[in-house]
Amino acid sequence: MAAEKRVVFRSSWLPWVLIAPQFAIILIFFFWPAAQALVQSLQQADAFGTSVEWVGLENFRNLWNDPTYIDSFWTTAVFSVLVAFFGIALSLLLAVFADRVIKGSGFYRTLLIWPYAVAPAVAGVLWLFMFAPSVGIVSYLLREWGYDWNSLLNSGQAMALIVMAAVWKHLSYNFLFFLAGLQSIPHSLIEAAAIDGAHPWRRFWTIQFPLLSPTTFFLLVINVIYAFFDTFAIVDAATQGGPGKDTAILVYKVYYDGFKALDLGGSAAQSVVLMVIVVTLTVLQFRFVEKKVNY
Repeated sequence: MAAEKRVVFRSSWLPWVLIAPQFAIILIFFFWPAAQALVQSLQQADAFGTSVEWVGLENFRNLWNDPTYIDSFWTTAVFSVLVAFFGIALSLLLAVFADRVIKGSGFYRTLLIWPYAVAPAVAGVLWLFMFAPSVGIVSYLLREWGYDWNSLLNSGQAMALIVMAAVWKHLSYNFLFFLAGLQSIPHSLIEAAAIDGAHPWRRFWTIQFPLLSPTTFFLLVINVIYAFFDTFAIVDAATQGGPGKDTAILVYKVYYDGFKALDLGGSAAQSVVLMVIVVTLTVLQFRFVEKKVNY
């Protein structure tokens, strides 16, 4: 039995010094804002913050009595499921194709990585212009084919617009991990299956996809967090939560109620609820989904 290798530090304080910078970053940019949000969710302040009143759980009770907030739950659920599913499925498909490309593979992979360099707000504006009812090239082509596209009035089309923009923006991130996972699979396994007569589709589902389960699980967690938090700029640039409030996901509603409606206490309560939801979903994924992961 091989001896376990352990790192022994000469002093007891050196490990703490090494983790201090990372700990400070987490403390300043995560725990401190989270604590501030929790405190503000128990308060009611005016628009200028000059007067503060402790109201306890009243902000949270008001949320459950607000039908627009309940609607945002369903909007966020639909949006996050669509973004996670299509983002993972499309990136896996592209990674499989990229792994098989021989000529021009570097150029092909570079094109697929480019969207990750685009800012979320720019991605939202880009897709908004492509699908704009009056000047958009895609909406013009759709009208030529007999389909009337107007995401400014149609809720389903507005949801489709922000889903496509969010998936496209995060596609490169998923693609890189899937491609790295595919390239780490020993080619001897694929060649052995091919010799046994397994066609490409069967080789993928019986060998490659099971071996990609750790990568898929990791990307599932990341994509859910991305859909809940990092898509604010896309929604704000593309639809601004419209038409009406039909694309106002939870993170956008936090911004709208806090910075536009100036309901600081209600916005802080929403951010606390959103944080609890994401943490709960992440724990549930690790508790139940990870059981099916083959490491």
